[in-house]
Amino acid sequence: MSKLDEVKRILLEKNASLVVCYNTGEIKEYYQNRILDIKDILHNNENALKDAIIADKVIGKVAGSILTIAGVKEIYADVISKYAIPVLEKNNVKYEYREKVDYIINNDKTGMCPMENKYKDENDIKKIYEEMILK
Repeated sequence: MSKLDEVKRILLEKNASLVVCYNTGEIKEYYQNRILDIKDILHNNENALKDAIIADKVIGKVAGSILTIAGVKEIYADVISKYAIPVLEKNNVKYEYREKVDYIINNDKTGMCPMENKYKDENDIKKIYEEMILK
């Protein structure tokens, strides 16, 4: 079983929000909503996700941009937005998904996620990373 298949299996079996296989081979599960786990990981160590393989419930443009700048090499998303895909492809990040959607839905399920809406047309993924992680 590949590492991507392994993190994907754990994500689905344990209903985690994020599963990371770090470059050390260690696999950890996370359970916070949205990008909170990713932010926590990078606040503790900005290089923690370098060459990591991850499985995430939802990948929108913001998460895709942050993970790309952080150096993730492979991603599985249960749900991915059409805005995240060009970011991953342009930066040669391998990805798989179960479902592609037009956009990530907000918590109230009434429209687009505010972060997805704010950054959907932003071409500078470093700016997204800096505004979401470094500030």
